[in-house]
Amino acid sequence: MSARHDDDQHGTAPQGRADLDFYFDPVCPFAWMTSTWVREVQRQRGYRVSWRPVSLRLLNAAVDYEAQFPPEYEAGHTAGLRLLRVVERVRAEHGEDAVARLYEALGARVFESAPLPSPAPGEPDVRGTAELLVPLLDQLGLPADLAGTLEDDRWDEVVRAGTEEALSLAGRDVGTPVLHVDPPSGLAFFGPVISRRPTPEQAVELWDHVLGLARFPGFAELKRSLRELPRLPGLGVAEDETGAVEDWHGGSRRQHR
Repeated sequence: MSARHDDDQHGTAPQGRADLDFYFDPVCPFAWMTSTWVREVQRQRGYRVSWRPVSLRLLNAAVDYEAQFPPEYEAGHTAGLRLLRVVERVRAEHGEDAVARLYEALGARVFESAPLPSPAPGEPDVRGTAELLVPLLDQLGLPADLAGTLEDDRWDEVVRAGTEEALSLAGRDVGTPVLHVDPPSGLAFFGPVISRRPTPEQAVELWDHVLGLARFPGFAELKRSLRELPRLPGLGVAEDETGAVEDWHGGSRRQHR
């Protein structure tokens, strides 16, 4: 992926250095869709990917959720922060590969299965609960007591540091995902935001186009605020359906009431 791969795009990064840092919030469906595409590219190209935290709840810490977001957003973003606490403890105690597996398991449960119930007003989002997390930890062979980290806000400083890192690389008016190509010196950017999963053949073609933009030092922005709801069972959209198109002005469907 980096300049050292120009003559061998199927190479892998030196031990300890990622080809790509992928900043994600586990409750973001667009980040999940992009991550499945990146994993397909990773499989074909042999890239090393580091899965890093960027918290939508911390990004919007100063925002009046009631005035500016749909009603379920605050609980959802809080669930994402709770899960990222666990992600960072897993990284500290079990390593990068365990983080990759945990994000994959979370995404499969939340987005590739039947829709989870929406939280009632004032109630927590099930995505940030031990009820959802513990079976996944068991599935991955990780200790069940990691679920206690959902409540441990001491990990917020680690998540905040990752979030600030993403913002320092891509600018402050971004969301998730943020991709940092060829770290530490390559460009970082918000997106790409996709609503449909590319085929294996399309995946590498699309990636090469994105890589071309990322490697141009003056690249700043390519944007379209109209988005289809992603083709994900967890959102009630089948693989052969087209999700409803919405205008995500400001990148977040903010209501500005």
